[in-house]
Parts: sequence; C-alpha cells; structure tokens
Amino acid sequence: MGAIHARLAHVGIYAHDKPKLEHFYTTVLGLLITDKGVGRSGIELTFMSSSPDNHHQFVLVSGRPDTAGYNPINQISFMVDSLSQLREVHNRALENGATGMRVTCHGNAWSCYFMDPEGNTVEAYLDTPFHVPQPHGEPFDLQASDEAILAWTEAHCRATAGFMTMDAYKDSMRTKLAN
Repeated sequence: MGAIHARLAHVGIYAHDKPKLEHFYTTVLGLLITDKGVGRSGIELTFMSSSPDNHHQFVLVSGRPDTAGYNPINQISFMVDSLSQLREVHNRALENGATGMRVTCHGNAWSCYFMDPEGNTVEAYLDTPFHVPQPHGEPFDLQASDEAILAWTEAHCRATAGFMTMDAYKDSMRTKLAN
C-alpha cells in the first residue's frame, strides 16, 4: 500500500446558539448554508461551504454543554483519495488503538469514524459521484469491492428524495455562490 497523505477537509463545532453562529459565519466569512437537518441522535446540524466542490467545509452542531473548558470540536475530518485508502485508514486506526469505529455512506461521501486514543472523533472519507440532502447516513460494507460499493451507493441515493449527480449539485452551488 502506498503512502497516505490525508487532507484536512472540514470541521464541526458544537454550538450554544446555532442561529447566531449561522448568521455570524454567513455574514463574516460568506459561507453558504448548504443543508440543515436533524441527525439520528437528535442533534441539529447546519452544513456550510464557500466552495461548489465541497458540500460542507464547516458544520454547526447543536448541544454544546454549559461546562467551562469544554472543547467544542465535534470532529476532525480528513479526505483520502480512494476506497482502498479508506480501507487502509480503517485498518490502521484499529491497529493503533482507535475505538468506536463506524462506517457510513452519506450519499455524497463514504466515511469511517473513530475515536483516537484520547477520545477525539476523527473522520476519514472520500466523495461519491452523487448528492442527497444532508444529514444522511447508512452503514455500508467497506470490505465489498469498489464496484459493489459504487453500485449499492448509486441505487441507495437514487431512491432518496433530492437525489442528483454531484456535477448537478456543484452547478447549482456555483449559481448560488455567484449571487
């Protein structure tokens, strides 16, 4: 297996007042809200980006506790180049003490989440050629062949309301960001 050089891709933070932070980041940094919704655990998520090539670069997550010194970082996400690299990160993480491994298809990305040895949530992922509204997540078999994962993902995404190809999604984002 060749070298893996993951790239930091997005950050999620817990928020006390999500509407206030939404206003702040859209006004101050020009981020666009790309999706909003409630995740399976009941947390509210706001996905934001300033790039048509990235569904989200920044995520606001409800539920920041009122404890002094609490770290508001929700997760640290790194992009890899292929499903084979994602499999390798999955294996290396487990071999090096990661816990809580979770493999998820978000429709627009294939991800594995895990806790580092100090309990920080880390995500390794790569984009798919599809888009569905977020938040969205289904477990998938990372050990299946690349072809089987792609076929399953496409069928799953096409059955989801709001499906479009990633190229169509990027075109719509370019239009929104130009305004």
